Amino acid sequence: MSAPQQHPPLQEPGSRFGGFVAAAWVLGLCLLLALPAHALSDVQQLVVEAWRLVNQSYVDPSRFEAVHWRQLRQKTLEQPITSSSDAYDAISAMLAPLGDPYTRLLRPQDYATLMANTHGSVSGVGLQLALRREDQRVVVIAPLDGSPAAEACIPSGTAVLEVNGMSTSALGLEGTADALRGDAGSRVLLAIEMPGGQRREVELERRTVDLQPVRSRVIHLAGHRLGYLRITQFSEPVPGQVKEVLDSEPFAGIEGLILDLRNNSGGLVSAGLAVANELLDNQPIVTTQDRDGLGSPTRSGPGQLYAGPMLTLVNGGTASASEILAGALQDDGRSELLGSRTFGKGLIQTLIPLGDGSGLAVTVARYLTPNGRDIQNLGIAPDQALPAPEPLNPGGEEDNWLDQASTALLARLER
Repeated sequence: MSAPQQHPPLQEPGSRFGGFVAAAWVLGLCLLLALPAHALSDVQQLVVEAWRLVNQSYVDPSRFEAVHWRQLRQKTLEQPITSSSDAYDAISAMLAPLGDPYTRLLRPQDYATLMANTHGSVSGVGLQLALRREDQRVVVIAPLDGSPAAEACIPSGTAVLEVNGMSTSALGLEGTADALRGDAGSRVLLAIEMPGGQRREVELERRTVDLQPVRSRVIHLAGHRLGYLRITQFSEPVPGQVKEVLDSEPFAGIEGLILDLRNNSGGLVSAGLAVANELLDNQPIVTTQDRDGLGSPTRSGPGQLYAGPMLTLVNGGTASASEILAGALQDDGRSELLGSRTFGKGLIQTLIPLGDGSGLAVTVARYLTPNGRDIQNLGIAPDQALPAPEPLNPGGEEDNWLDQASTALLARLER
């Protein structure tokens, strides 16, 4: 999550990435009940087009009847819509009854930001966000490595309560993400609630963050050489960078591999599949279940770029595309998972441009692991749970989880 297709798939924030491309241009339904087509202005047509695309693509058509989807379109068009801003507000209000925070209108700035994320850069404070199902709170999936949020030690599971005095319950997921963005050098004040219940305020300075999605090194332990490969997000460059690492001279003689997917909130699913293809040999990776309940299995090709022993680190910040990879490695018996339960985002979105710089994020499918597990809201339990507290700096000098994974891999090699 390779290069985007015509309609590039999302990751997730917050997490907000992950997904396959949905067919967006097929024969549409008759869209107008009371207004003839020639009576619609350009901004009204934007609302109609948004309705049509969601109507064709959304993963759960049964929701349409529950929310009176056709009547919602008509009532929306009866409102005064005279500007792009009016259209954006109307589309957001029309989508809200679906109750899916991942299906949403992206204003031009938000659309451009998500497109930039898929190319490996982001501007802001570096928080990847999601909406927690049980209480509808905006929570942190994970902070980006090297970001202002990571430097402020804001951990996964933190609830974001306010941004510059504005309640996130009123802003919603996308509104919160938008409020956190701004010019490099500007500052933003957050009110947050830590996973343990402690409330605090933190002021962060916005800046451009180089995601550096792939990091690696060789660990020397008890006369053995172990490869350490950390993937923080699945953006376009990741498959090529992973291949470069595994093909590099330092990694040529490694005896085992530790794959670190902690705080990887997803990104481009196609990039996650490409990495899985390098680690699995003609084995199932994922089944994508569409709106009709039909499953489309994806398998890896024959051969592996790395076929030796490996272990994989996961945590509550492991979501979406990274859960696809982790679930495949676990179900196929390729790698045990160590750490803590993953986030549980098993829905797939596609990103569709609306033609005026804005776009739609639409949930188009759900994914199942090779053994048929639906991990939405459940996550994936590790084979071996590692003790709290969780290291705040994955891959750093005081990462005791990495130490334990290294020791476990070494024990396997010596057996």
